[in-house]
Amino acid sequence: MSQQENGGRLVLKIAHLYPTLMCVAADRGNLFSIEKRCKWRGIATEVDPIYVKQTPDFTQYDLILFHGGADREMEIASQDIQAKAPSLREAAEAGTVFLSVCAGYQLLGHSYKPFEGPELKGVGLLDMHTEGSSERFMTHMALECDFGSGKQILVGYENHSGRTYLGPKAKPLGRVLSGWGNNGKDGGEGAVYKNVFGTYLHGPLLPKNPWFTDFLIQRALERRYGKVELTPLDDTIESAAHNAALKLAEAYKGTVSAIEATHWKR
Repeated sequence: MSQQENGGRLVLKIAHLYPTLMCVAADRGNLFSIEKRCKWRGIATEVDPIYVKQTPDFTQYDLILFHGGADREMEIASQDIQAKAPSLREAAEAGTVFLSVCAGYQLLGHSYKPFEGPELKGVGLLDMHTEGSSERFMTHMALECDFGSGKQILVGYENHSGRTYLGPKAKPLGRVLSGWGNNGKDGGEGAVYKNVFGTYLHGPLLPKNPWFTDFLIQRALERRYGKVELTPLDDTIESAAHNAALKLAEAYKGTVSAIEATHWKR
């Protein structure tokens, strides 16, 4: 490790975008998982909630969380995030780690066109666009990822009507093993650009995927401190949750159900 802060401890600086506006399907559990796994290792966390009309310098953060919300909340976030977009793009180019889920994932792209209603402008950080459908993808899901150190499995639950299509500057987060993924056609799920990771997986995602939580923590810390080795943890409980979710994904291949005429249309 190189430089340390806070009395010799490493400090992970986190921005949580729209923590009350965009927080569905237990996504806030992703933040709790990061905080706990850092605390167990003696790593300090500093979390700043970022609300509407706040425009901080996002390059000062190591990790940015952007979670899901329904269409009405997405409209508000889409309008507000345009003022934040230049700093968010600067942070991404500087190597800041992003975890975006569902609606947050969609708004990091170029645009989201609901099945009904006007198109919402995104940040344009991820080279992709999303189109709403009259049917939802709802199922337990598993995908295979490889970030350069071997293949790993992510598990979670997808619940979205959006069909996301990646451009040439983004690559899928992983290959669908069970479930629907970005659009149900090309076999990909989520998107990656530099240290920006987007996915449709709720659940929340991180508590039952400890390997991915640690991957994000390590990437985020290394941006500030250089090479970091994380102390191994006893993941017996987390692994049990992962395996249970994987069995559900393998047993239940998913269904597509019609959207009812409600505000819940992501």
